[in-house]
Amino acid sequence: MSVQQVAILGSTGSIGVNTLDVIRAHPERFNVVALTAAKQIERLADQCIEFKPTIAVVANADGAAQLSRLLQEKKVATEVLYGPEALVSAITESDCDTVMAAIVGAAGLVPALAAAQAGKRVLLANKEALVMSGNLFMQAMKVGGGELLPIDSEHNAIFQCLPNRYTQNPSDHLGVEELWLTASGGPFRDRLLADLADITPEQACAHPNWVMGRKISVDSATMMNKGLEVIEAFWLFGLPLEKIKVLIHPQSVVHSMVRYRDGSVLAQMGQPDMRTPIAYGLAWPERIDAGVAPLNLTQLTGLSFAEPNFAQFPCLSLAFAAAKAGGTAPTVLNAANEIAVAAFLDEGLPYLSIPDVVGHCLNTLSPVVASSLEVILEADARARHTANQFIRDIKR
Repeated sequence: MSVQQVAILGSTGSIGVNTLDVIRAHPERFNVVALTAAKQIERLADQCIEFKPTIAVVANADGAAQLSRLLQEKKVATEVLYGPEALVSAITESDCDTVMAAIVGAAGLVPALAAAQAGKRVLLANKEALVMSGNLFMQAMKVGGGELLPIDSEHNAIFQCLPNRYTQNPSDHLGVEELWLTASGGPFRDRLLADLADITPEQACAHPNWVMGRKISVDSATMMNKGLEVIEAFWLFGLPLEKIKVLIHPQSVVHSMVRYRDGSVLAQMGQPDMRTPIAYGLAWPERIDAGVAPLNLTQLTGLSFAEPNFAQFPCLSLAFAAAKAGGTAPTVLNAANEIAVAAFLDEGLPYLSIPDVVGHCLNTLSPVVASSLEVILEADARARHTANQFIRDIKR
């Protein structure tokens, strides 16, 4: 068995930390050759000291100087680079064969595309790469000849429930009728929208089931995260948008389901722990110990499912609208949401104004065909500018 050479883009975030936890338990199978982080320099230094990657990448020169100093003190020979171009170098110059794409938001698009073009096994935890550049990314995977494995728990669950010979041929989906993405509903699923005017970042980040970063926790609360996942599923699995459904499932035990033509429904179940899909992606098509406790069905008191209330979750409605509009509309959706959530987390925007910012940008910026990376990045930049201007107007 050859040892997989793994690069982790976003190693200090929740996905990155969990990936290293799985790798730590299987040193005979995996070797870390590249790690990247934006701001958590000391945590990245600890990771480099333990795993000794060939390359480590940070956001800027100050961070690189700090990391270099910390590694020199421990006599670790990892090469330290910085900046967006260095993220691509972490893929092209580290001899990796597997890339965990876990950088949050639009910042992860370019390195994820580079991994696809280079023919790597791409473990995609950065849903924004497909939201922003779905067709472009899937074509890059096809031309590069690598493997694409979804790491989001919902898409990983669907992947596990599909036939081994499932294809994206629209004329034959091997009996697959619908995909059902489950959602916990977040911390506010039982509260009326009108009662959320004074929600704080701490309340929005207090997810009932999952331990996640602050941005994705807010997206879970608004259910924008689920809307982005719908768009991601559209590109991953090739079904029409109307065949991709969302179900509220508060227990987070069933991670998603596939309904077949014969009436069968296949579900993937497990603990709400990201190490399960991470281990599945790293070892596929084999299965390895993820370090996750087995699910004890006798201790489950009940599983419930309900359709989402789109009036209560306007961000979910906006995501479906952007998906239907196509082109650069999902790029605008994602960019506007990133700006709005960042403003909310900085306490510069009320929680209930997040969908207002996103809706304004979608209504103001007409979508165009997402024909190239340049077009996508231009749409992203325009959406961010428009969102920031709208937020400034709200504050006046």
